[in-house]
Amino acid sequence: LSFQAGEYTAIIGQSGSGKSTLLNIISTLDRPSGGTISVEGRDLTTLSDDGLARFRSETMGFIFQFHYLLPEFNALENVLIPHWLAHGKPSAETVDLARELIDRVGVSDRMYNKSTDLSGGQQQRIAIARALINRPQIILADEPTGSLDSKTTLEVNRLMREINEEYNTTFIVVTHDRHIAAECDRVVELVDGRVERDYLTKGLEMEEKWNDLCPAYCFKAQGLVEG
Repeated sequence: LSFQAGEYTAIIGQSGSGKSTLLNIISTLDRPSGGTISVEGRDLTTLSDDGLARFRSETMGFIFQFHYLLPEFNALENVLIPHWLAHGKPSAETVDLARELIDRVGVSDRMYNKSTDLSGGQQQRIAIARALINRPQIILADEPTGSLDSKTTLEVNRLMREINEEYNTTFIVVTHDRHIAAECDRVVELVDGRVERDYLTKGLEMEEKWNDLCPAYCFKAQGLVEG
């Protein structure tokens, strides 16, 4: 299983299919029991735990279903936390970048508010800005809209898609939401811990995308695929 730079990929599957486990392995948070993980030809399985932590902070950004913003800090400070942890006190240039990112995600008027003063959609927008502060090549998102209402879900997904296109950042998104998956360039479906289907959706009409997003077990029931 490989991913191209700048690709926007959805990982789908029923609960327990292994989506989050796969994302944890891709992110190097979990080590694989076999095989290798490589980024641009670099074998990550050979790195120490400290080496993996450095690699993650320099290369990856994370977005989760829950925002995990720290309530004692304001939005700007929350966005800067990954930089603080990786590099120490941020420079004026980095603070300016954080402000630009907060403006980019559409909540510049809430920059100095504590996270508890923000709506769910605003909290997730700040979480997206936080994921971008170290200029990662890859964003890993685990059910990033799972706790949002349908309107906010579409807004947040549209924002992630725009960032993907503007910065050529690779997005790998675990989701149960077929609307989210239909907006991706590629869909990987897991069944019982294995890749059941891996197909491109970029350039397809929406009706074709929705037909393709019928779960694999539906195709099997209809006799359209073996298994």
